[in-house]
Amino acid sequence: MELSRKIGIASLLLMMSTSAHALEKVTFGTNWVAQAEHGGYYQAVADGTYEACGIEVEIKPGGPQANNRILLPVGKIDFLMGGNMLQAFSAIEQGIPTTVVAAHFQKEPQILMTHPGQGLDTWDSLKSINLLIGKGGLNSFYQWMKSEYGFTDEQVRPYTYNSAPFLADKRIGQQGYVTSEPYAIETEGGFEPNIFLIADYGYDTYSTTVETTLELVEKKPEVVQCFVDGSATGWVNFLYGDNSKALEMIKKDNPGMSDGQLEFSINKLREFGIVDSGDALTLGIGAMSDERNKSFFEKMVAAGVVNSDVDYTKSYTLQFVNKGVGLDLKKKLEGK
Repeated sequence: MELSRKIGIASLLLMMSTSAHALEKVTFGTNWVAQAEHGGYYQAVADGTYEACGIEVEIKPGGPQANNRILLPVGKIDFLMGGNMLQAFSAIEQGIPTTVVAAHFQKEPQILMTHPGQGLDTWDSLKSINLLIGKGGLNSFYQWMKSEYGFTDEQVRPYTYNSAPFLADKRIGQQGYVTSEPYAIETEGGFEPNIFLIADYGYDTYSTTVETTLELVEKKPEVVQCFVDGSATGWVNFLYGDNSKALEMIKKDNPGMSDGQLEFSINKLREFGIVDSGDALTLGIGAMSDERNKSFFEKMVAAGVVNSDVDYTKSYTLQFVNKGVGLDLKKKLEGK
C-alpha cells in the first residue's frame, strides 16, 4: 500500500511538472505556398527555436486555394503572414481586431524589370514604355508611382502572371518579385533582366508582416513575444547559418520547389537587404518604427489608395520588436 501511494505521488508530480512545461500550441498561416521567403519561420521550427521559448508552431501554408487571412480574426489561426502595411490599414478601416507585431521584410520585394541593352536601365526610362501590371499592383503601388513620379494609366497592360509577353517584347516592362520572376526570366529567356526594386525608389512599406489578434496580445503577450523573437532568430540562422533542415521542410510542404529557385531567392534576399537592412541592422530583424509607418501611410493617402481618416497608428504595435534579438548571433555566425 505504501509503495502504491509513493508511486501515485511520483506520477502526480511528474504530470504536474510536464504540465508546467507544456508548450503552447499555435498556428502560423503564411500568405503563399512554402518558399524561401518563408525561410526564417521554417528555420525556427526546424532548429527548435520556438520550442526553446515555449511554443509549438504549426505552419499552415497559403496558396491559390487557401485564404489564411480570413482565419485569423475568427481564431482558426494564431498568427498570419501579411503582405504589407496596406492590409493592416484596411483591417483598421474595416474594424477587424488584428494588429501587426513584427515586420520581417524591411523592404517590399516588389520590382519592375526590363530587358538589358534597350536603354531601359534607369527608373525614369520606365516612363517611356508600356508596363505589365496586375490588378493588385494597379490598385496599390502603381497609384503611388503615378502620384510620386508621373507614370500614367495609358502605360499599363494587364499582367496575367505569365512572362511570355515580356520575353517576346524587348520594349516592355513587367512587375514581379525580386526573389521570383527574375529567376524565371533567367531560366526561360537566358538573360538577366534589369531589376528596379520599388522600395529603393521610396515605396517604404514594411512587408512580410506578422499579424495577430488584439486578444492574443492582451491575454498572452508572452506567446506573441516568443513568436516574434523566435522568428527573428530563425531568420538570422536561415540567412547566415546552416539552413539545410529548413529547406528540407520547405520542399516537403512544396514538392515543386526546386533547389535552384531556393538558392536564387535566398541570394536575392541577401543582395537587396530585403530582410536585414535599415533599422533591422541595429534593432534586430522584424524592426518597425512610427516614422516609417507614418511616411508610408501619408504616401498612400496622397496616392488615393487609403482614406486619410484611417487611424493607421492602431494597425501595428512596437511592443514586441526593436529589442536587438539576433544581433549577437549574427556577429557570431559571420565570425565578427
